[in-house]
Amino acid sequence: MEELIRLLPNVLRAADNAQEVLEAAAMAAWRRVAGEGLREHAVPFRLYEKTLIVAVADANWRKQLEGMSRKLLFRINSMLGQAVVTYIEFRVDPQTVGKLRDAIYRQEAEREDQEQRAMDSATELFAAAEIIKDENLRRKFLLAAGSCLERRRREAGS
Repeated sequence: MEELIRLLPNVLRAADNAQEVLEAAAMAAWRRVAGEGLREHAVPFRLYEKTLIVAVADANWRKQLEGMSRKLLFRINSMLGQAVVTYIEFRVDPQTVGKLRDAIYRQEAEREDQEQRAMDSATELFAAAEIIKDENLRRKFLLAAGSCLERRRREAGS
């Protein structure tokens, strides 16, 4: 995840600032900047003309976050390498907070599960490759196994 966050400025430039990419990057940056503590109470749901719209649990959270908005803006745009967000609008909407928060947690749990399965597969492959004495054959085995896993990953994503 750290690597992806560091690559966001390059991704934005490569995507020629496409709106969908800007929105996804702004939301990822928000989640990173806001951290675990705010996830329960504030969830971004739209980027509209450089305004990041964030659903908050109640008026108290809105007031708190409005006081922090300049700092949050600075940190988001610093992470993105450009002024993607110029204003953050906080809307009191506890239902949206609940729905989006639950969806985010599900996505994170699925991603962690996929990463764990990938690590388990890699560990098994390297253990199997260690048995192969011929270095050239071992390398070919690992390349073939890697290609197979990549093909399966792409097919599962389709």
